[in-house]
Amino acid sequence: MTDYLELAAPGLKGLHPYQPGKPIEALQREYGVSQVVKLASNENPLGPSPQVLVALRNAMPELARYPDGNAFELKTALSRHLSVDMEQLTIGNGSNDLLELIGRAFVTSDNEVIFSEHSFAVYPLVTQALNARAVVTPAKDWGNDLAAMREAISPATRLIFIANPNNPTGTWLAGDSLEAFLADVPTHVVVVVDEAYFEYANDACLGISGYPNALQWLGRYSNLIVTRTFSKAYGLAGLRVGYSVSHPQIADLLNRVRQPFNVNQLALVGACAALQDQDYLNRAIALNCTGMRTLCRAFDAAGLAYIPSAGNFIAVRVGGNAAAIYDALLHDGVIVRPVANYGMPEYLRVTVGTDEENQVFLKCLKKILASDGVG
Repeated sequence: MTDYLELAAPGLKGLHPYQPGKPIEALQREYGVSQVVKLASNENPLGPSPQVLVALRNAMPELARYPDGNAFELKTALSRHLSVDMEQLTIGNGSNDLLELIGRAFVTSDNEVIFSEHSFAVYPLVTQALNARAVVTPAKDWGNDLAAMREAISPATRLIFIANPNNPTGTWLAGDSLEAFLADVPTHVVVVVDEAYFEYANDACLGISGYPNALQWLGRYSNLIVTRTFSKAYGLAGLRVGYSVSHPQIADLLNRVRQPFNVNQLALVGACAALQDQDYLNRAIALNCTGMRTLCRAFDAAGLAYIPSAGNFIAVRVGGNAAAIYDALLHDGVIVRPVANYGMPEYLRVTVGTDEENQVFLKCLKKILASDGVG
């Protein structure tokens, strides 16, 4: 038989697929658990907005039609919502899609891509798939070290990924330091500021100081791309829709490599409806703030260290038995996220859930830490 691995493009040979959080159905099959609390994938525990559900039902009869490949209605709504021109927008099948489009548009095997230690797993996946060289800068206090990133820039550098807030650590960059960095980056280097958790980080309730809106810099830095998503605060992870905002020339390039109809009709309709329901978004953000405080207080009481987070998740240090604790939680019907693959073997990442979900997790974690052989 032909060894198809040898026929594959060079970047694919050592590439491993992205591993998402364990699905609820998989846990039920594998462990025989009926009641499951999933706090692994940073999903919105409220579910989608009721207005979104109505809009989706109304759109169902038209599913035999192709979606609008140019996403005119969603771009119009985003243009108004963000105060940007429609020509600056690119719509993707989740913001992950946009990260790949950006890589395909600008990166070749002759280039380097810079991103931080402990940053989103898609950045190295995109880089390796393109057979480019990954330049991983050491983290500073679990977050992006902008000075190290600036030092790492070379003539071969074409792209820098910066998640703000960062996933899975939850750390964030203040506006003054991030803008100073952008001003110092050569214009041949494209900088992606990934704001997947923007709506949560922008909440003063979390006590975040100086968190910026990177859109404000687009007029000054033509090499800046800002990516956001409807998967998190807007509760549409299952529909897969995100967007980027950039210089119109960059948006044009991204739309050239974008697949036709890359975002489905229900996703387009759902995203438009989600933008209209500010009450829902406010409730989601308030729930996150309350839940984050609950988790932090419980970790403090248990003597567990954690990384302060600007997202809807928190990384908690449970020690060298993190893998065993993760497995024990699974047996109790609680799914969190192990992050050893992010260079954080002693941590678990926990999504902020509803109050009931948070309490179930905390009760199970307390029991496991107190049991013999674990903790």
